Amino acid sequence: MAEVQAEMTIPAPLAQVWESAKDVERFPEFLPNVEQVTVREKDGARLVTDWVGLVPEFKRTIKWTEEDEWDDDAHVCRFRALEGDWDKYQGEWSFAEEDGGTRARLRIEYEYNVPLIGPLIRKLLHKLVQRNAQETLDGLRRRAMGEI
Repeated sequence: MAEVQAEMTIPAPLAQVWESAKDVERFPEFLPNVEQVTVREKDGARLVTDWVGLVPEFKRTIKWTEEDEWDDDAHVCRFRALEGDWDKYQGEWSFAEEDGGTRARLRIEYEYNVPLIGPLIRKLLHKLVQRNAQETLDGLRRRAMGEI
């Protein structure tokens, strides 16, 4: 399974960044490669959502159902795909106060098997997932700062 990580300090209070991260239905407003997020089920800290992502480099969409467990005390969210186009997709968001702002970390483990996929395509996919992770944090920063 491949893994990517991204992190960033967001110059906003932890509570503000945390609430922006939990508002996943609004991700399509600030993430260009997310077309739609629909809440399927919400039960306390557990959230189940349907996602439609865009992969313009492959001229296709990618769809999955994701389960998130939001820990308000630790400011950690663990997520995993329950079904969909990913063979495996899981990871963790973590948030901590740092220097008057919030340190946001995103770790994603994924597996996306396409028949006859070659090493070059795997490398491109890895770069796309890494770029998307960084864009997610940047979008979250803009959202938390009220820029969007």
